[in-house]
Amino acid sequence: MKHGSIALIDKKFPSLFIAPKDSVYKKNVSNIEEIKSREGDVIAVTTKGNKEMEKLANDVIYIPKTLEMLTPILATVPLQLFAYYIAKLKGFDMDKPRNLAKSVTVE
Repeated sequence: MKHGSIALIDKKFPSLFIAPKDSVYKKNVSNIEEIKSREGDVIAVTTKGNKEMEKLANDVIYIPKTLEMLTPILATVPLQLFAYYIAKLKGFDMDKPRNLAKSVTVE
């Protein structure tokens, strides 16, 4: 956050956080508060039942509680769906991303 990306914060582009209740949760909260102080919007993926995040983030996506080392696997699913629906909304062809040469098509 402190080395450049903080300059990108504005109301037109939300920041997306993976912020489950885990060992680095307080650091995520601190970064979210920094973004909110600059009037940026936040979408947070967090652990089910985390009511504190509802007060911090503009939108919250919940994932089930699990072992900390399994959390990234659970967080991936809503992020993939988020990316899919944003791309679809913008009219992008998800099967043909720009600037991508698949190894099966290159000789």
